[in-house]
Amino acid sequence: MSNHKIYVTRPFLPPLEELIPHLQQIWASGQLTNGGPYHQQLEAELARYLGVPHVALFANATIGLVTALQSLRITGEVITTPYSFVATAHSLLWNGIKPVFVDIDEKTLNLDPSKIEAAITPQTTAILPVHCYGHPCDVESIQKIADDYNLKVIYDAAHAFGVKTGTGSVLNHGDLSVLSFHATKVFNTFEGGAIVCPDAKTKERINHLKNFGFANETTVVATGINGKMSEFNAALGLLQLKYVEQAIERRQAIDQRYRELLNRCPGIQCVDGVAGETANYAYFPILVGSDFPISRDALYDLLASRGIHARRYFYPLISDFPMYKGLPSAQPHLLPVARRMASQILCLPIYPDLSDAEVETIAGIITQA
Repeated sequence: MSNHKIYVTRPFLPPLEELIPHLQQIWASGQLTNGGPYHQQLEAELARYLGVPHVALFANATIGLVTALQSLRITGEVITTPYSFVATAHSLLWNGIKPVFVDIDEKTLNLDPSKIEAAITPQTTAILPVHCYGHPCDVESIQKIADDYNLKVIYDAAHAFGVKTGTGSVLNHGDLSVLSFHATKVFNTFEGGAIVCPDAKTKERINHLKNFGFANETTVVATGINGKMSEFNAALGLLQLKYVEQAIERRQAIDQRYRELLNRCPGIQCVDGVAGETANYAYFPILVGSDFPISRDALYDLLASRGIHARRYFYPLISDFPMYKGLPSAQPHLLPVARRMASQILCLPIYPDLSDAEVETIAGIITQA
């Protein structure tokens, strides 16, 4: 084990020889970007696979979040979670919007709907929740609050590729959902992302915004950005789509094996999904309780000393970073659940190439600690 390092994730890649014909096609066409044939095909195939009306591809999910906020003309204050990757809140600051942090639910680790209303002010224009680890938010409760207060809802769905609830794809909720196709995700295009759009008109506006605001060769209709996905990334995505079901099945098997090995370990709690969800097994988070013999950070160090690089997703909280900690909503006493979870969370390695023996070694180190 000492020479062989295991990271929290390892990107899934299709067979290299299958990519070569696509590269030859790109070379022959000479079209490398600007909505070429692979780009258009991937948008159509993703919409079909995910069960959503329209998909607008992006260079990455962060630019997708920034553009989603722009497209809905969000201003003022937006209610969001402190328990996420920094890009969630950064996308607000990049738009000159004030993040308002609200505590999370201790079971789902998602934004707690019961805490949202108290945070609404006359300046609030939207809610930006995260489907944390791919587990669906309480979309009905969030939508009811949004309807009552005339707020927009943009979901950071970076973790939620392919996730479904009883009503179908979780990506169909809210005004917009933003996906990540980063190398670390269940479905990756090396770098990439997408906005799920409810109708053709919304997709058209988003397409203008991600291409500098151009409506045609001589007409600029908005203050756009360059958020386009290249033909290379799109071609890779089409190949990845062939294998994504197989990758998710393997992730599910790893998830199940971890649970078998850790469920009776005192002080270790496996984070459960939401009732009725079709999961994608993007992460395997555990909570290291006070009754575990060593602290979470000591366990993190112990695993690292054995070549196993788990991650403390999400620690520190976004609200603890310098650009956010001065906000009134970032005060520690207002976010007790998020603080507790951030101090206990540890995401264990999970990816399709992780072997059963490696899973057993990881679980063994934890149970023997």
